[in-house]
Amino acid sequence: MELTVYLAGQIHDNWRDEVKSKAEEKGLPLKFVAPQTDHDRSDQIGEEILGKQPSKLHKDDVASDINNLRTQVLMQKSDLVIALFGEKYKQWNTAMDASTAIALNKPTIIIRPESLIHPLKELSNKANVTVETVDQAIEVISYIFE
Repeated sequence: MELTVYLAGQIHDNWRDEVKSKAEEKGLPLKFVAPQTDHDRSDQIGEEILGKQPSKLHKDDVASDINNLRTQVLMQKSDLVIALFGEKYKQWNTAMDASTAIALNKPTIIIRPESLIHPLKELSNKANVTVETVDQAIEVISYIFE
């Protein structure tokens, strides 16, 4: 059995590569999908497809429509969602993706540092599992295959 895992979270470091590498080391049969990780591509996609927009608001709106469609399709096809919350960047997209996964009744693992226990308490309560490290998330997934 192979599981498809949607990796939700900020796109400014290599945490996704870490998850993939650790899963591969354990021999876990996982396929990974994610939001668009090319920030410029994500921001420009609306205008690339629909043409120049009359304002920043419209530019962001059409890009969001397309990015949200992409996320919805990939998330609905996923078996599991990992949402990583870090401390360095704003986490709006991560929160949106995690709440979408929960609303879609997708099994969800939240990774968050100890410093975010309080601000994420409600979301963590709705997720299936909340952990503090990528290693812990991989161990949870590994347990599925025992």
